[in-house]
Amino acid sequence: MNLHSNTADGQLILPGRPEITVQLRPSRRASRLSLRISRLKGQVTLSLPLSCPMAQAKSFILEKESWIRAHLADLPQVAHAGLDRQVPFAGRQLTIRPGAGRQVVLQGAHLLVPGHESLVPARVKAFLKLQARFALHEAVDYYSERLGRPYGRLTLRDTTSRWGSCSTQGNLNFSWRLIMAPPEVLRYVAAHEVAHLEQMNHSAAFWALVERLFPGHQEQRDWLKRHGEDLHRYHF
Repeated sequence: MNLHSNTADGQLILPGRPEITVQLRPSRRASRLSLRISRLKGQVTLSLPLSCPMAQAKSFILEKESWIRAHLADLPQVAHAGLDRQVPFAGRQLTIRPGAGRQVVLQGAHLLVPGHESLVPARVKAFLKLQARFALHEAVDYYSERLGRPYGRLTLRDTTSRWGSCSTQGNLNFSWRLIMAPPEVLRYVAAHEVAHLEQMNHSAAFWALVERLFPGHQEQRDWLKRHGEDLHRYHF
């Protein structure tokens, strides 16, 4: 089997069903060839020394084809937000249905989304982000007041490496996908980041402070470890 190369984009294309794109990452620090597959995005990356011949890289990919395909098949299945599909909200599944008017409406176990079907994913995402902003502002205000420390800006992002962060200026960043998790999980992350306003570390004193702000926080941490990755499989 021959691999197609796209040197301009730094890629190797592995033919088959499905066709697999391998991103090439030459590095001065790499002493050998190594593969990495992102569980969140399914991206296959080959790190290689700068001096590595392209023929050797291709041979390595062919040798590892079965391993690559097995790991890609084991990734969480992508879920698209469309009509008659489900999306998690505050720890429960909502079914997306056609709606009327201009606003997305939560009605029981249904999310009513107006407009053309092609607009549904973007409107569902906008609804989730808006609800996340309301919920996180409420939680952060509560824990900030309990701690007696003000915070700066509150920003929502779609981060994959962390659920929240706190800058040295007191600005708080959160993943808007927290609105999909149970409310107590969102509130734990809010308390966690507010605690960083006083303890900019993960010392024993920090975790004691988190426990004071949010007693029994370990249960919510465990939920994120078990189910957090699943929140990233929804595409909008």
